[in-house]
Amino acid sequence: MNATLNVPLANGQKPKETRRVVFAAALGTVFEWYDFFIYGSLAVFFGTLFFPKGNESAAILASLATFGAGFVLRPFGAIFFGRLGDMVGRKKTFLITMMIMGVATATIGLLPTYETIGWAAPAILVVLRLLQGLAIGGEFGGAVTYIAEHSDPKSRGLTTSWLQVTGTIGLLLSLAVILGLRTVMSPEAFSSWGWRIPFLLSVLLLVWSMYMRSQLHESPVFREMKAAGKTSQNPIKDVFMERKALVAVLVTIFGAVAGQAVIWYTAHFYTLQYMTATLKMPQTSVYGFLTLALVLATPFFVFFGWLSDKVGRKWLILSGCLLSAALFVPLFQGLAKYGNPGLMEFRERTQVVIQGGDCKEDQTFIGQLFNPKATKPCTRAKSFLTSQGLGYTFEPASTDLRVVIDGNAYEGFEEKVIRQVLIDKGMPTAADPQRVNGSMIVLMLFCIIFLATMVYGPMGAFLVEQFPTKIRYSGVSVALQFGNGWIGGFAPFVATSMVVNSGDMFRGLMYTVAVALGTVVIGAFFIRDRSRVDMREEEPVGVVGAGRAERARGA
Repeated sequence: MNATLNVPLANGQKPKETRRVVFAAALGTVFEWYDFFIYGSLAVFFGTLFFPKGNESAAILASLATFGAGFVLRPFGAIFFGRLGDMVGRKKTFLITMMIMGVATATIGLLPTYETIGWAAPAILVVLRLLQGLAIGGEFGGAVTYIAEHSDPKSRGLTTSWLQVTGTIGLLLSLAVILGLRTVMSPEAFSSWGWRIPFLLSVLLLVWSMYMRSQLHESPVFREMKAAGKTSQNPIKDVFMERKALVAVLVTIFGAVAGQAVIWYTAHFYTLQYMTATLKMPQTSVYGFLTLALVLATPFFVFFGWLSDKVGRKWLILSGCLLSAALFVPLFQGLAKYGNPGLMEFRERTQVVIQGGDCKEDQTFIGQLFNPKATKPCTRAKSFLTSQGLGYTFEPASTDLRVVIDGNAYEGFEEKVIRQVLIDKGMPTAADPQRVNGSMIVLMLFCIIFLATMVYGPMGAFLVEQFPTKIRYSGVSVALQFGNGWIGGFAPFVATSMVVNSGDMFRGLMYTVAVALGTVVIGAFFIRDRSRVDMREEEPVGVVGAGRAERARGA
C-alpha cells in the first residue's frame, strides 16, 4: 500500500533528512535508556548502598524491586504524555520527557546513601526512579511515532528498527562506562564515590540530545492532521472508552508486547543479576561478556526490522516468542555450566534440605526489606542458600527449623555455621576464573539476546501500525508501557523471588516462558499484520474484525 500524504516521505524527502530525523530521535532515546539502565546495571551493587545490611538476598531483592519501581509509573507517563503528544505535538512532548529524565538521573548521582541519611535514602531513590519511569513512559511512544510518520511505508520496519536498537545501546553504554570506571578505580574508591560518575555524566548527553531534538520539525502527519482540525480532543477517552481502540490496546499488550517485554528484560537484566549474584562470577568479567554479546547481537535488531518489511511483523514476533520459551531454560543452564562449573558440581553432589519452620507469614521480599534481621529463620535460610547459588528442598513439619546437609542436621539457622559447613564441603564462594569458559558464555548470551532482537526489532513498526494518527502517540505508549512497565519490568524481581521460594535456580525463568507462550496464543488468534498501512488511517484495525479497511484489503 502506498502512502498518499501530501508531504514528502519516500520520494520527496532526501535520505540525509531522513537520517537526521532518525538520528536525533534515536539519540534522545539512547540518552533516556542510558539514564534508566545505569541503575539496572548497578542494581546488585546498589543493594549495599541504599538498603539496610543484614541479609544479602534481601538487599538484592530490594535493589531489583527499586529497579522495578521505575516501571510503576511508566503506564501513567504513557497516558499523560501520550495525551500531550496527540494534542500539542510529538516534538514538544518528547523534549519534556527528556528533561525530566535528565534531572532525575543527575540527582541520583548526588544522593546520600543509607548509612548517611537512613531510610530517607531509599525513599528518595524510589521517588527518583518513579520520575524516570514517568518520563520514559512517554518517550518511546513519541519517538517511534515521530520516526514512523517520516518513513516510507515500504521500509518502515527498517527505519523504526534503529530506534529499537537504542535500548540495547543505552544498556551497552552504561555497561561500558561502569566497566571503564571499575577498571581504572580501586573497588574502595568506586564503592565510595565512583558509582556516582555514570549518573553525573548523563548531563553531557542531556545537553547534546536536547540540542539535536530542538532542531527537528514537527511530524508531517501530525501537522496535516492538525491543519485539518482532526486532532483528538480527548485522546485518553478515545483510547480507553472507545471499544475498538480499547480492544486494540489490550490485544496489542497481551498478543505482542507482553512476550517482547519479558524476553527483552530477561535477556538484558536477569542475565546480569543471574551471573553476578547466583553464579558468583566477577562483575568486571560479566560486564565484559555481556558487552561483547550485545555488540555482536545488536545489529540483528535492524536485520529483523528490515526482514519484517519483507515477510510481515506478526509471525516474526510470535516466532521469536515461541523460540525464546523453548530455549531460554537450556541457554541459562549453559550459562551455569560454563560460568561456574565448580558450583554446578557442588550442587550435584550435595543435598540440602530445610525441615520444619514456618515461612507462610513472612513473605520473602516484604519482610526482609523492612526488617531483614527479624525475618523467620526459615526464610533467612532459603534466602541464604539461594544467594550462594545453591538449591534446596523444603519439608514442612511441626518441628523447629533444621537445615540438613548430606544427612547431617543443624538445628535452627546460624548463617556463619551453615556457610562454614558448606565451604568445608567444597562450596566455591566465587567462580574460578581458570574454569570460566568465556567463549561459551558469550555464545550463550548472544543466543539469548539474538532471540530478543527477533521479537523487539519489528516491534516499533508493529505498534505504530495498530493505531490511527489521532491517538497513535497515546495508543502506542499505553500498550508498550503497560506491557513493558508492569509485565516485563518486574521480570528480574519476580524471577529472583521465585528462585528464593522454590530453591530451583531455573524456576524464575518459568515466568518468562509462561508469558511468552501466552503471547503466542493470543497473538496468533487475535492480531492482524498491518505492514505498510497508511499512517493516516482512521480506524484501529490491528485486531481480527476491527474495521472495514482491514476487510477491504482481504487481510
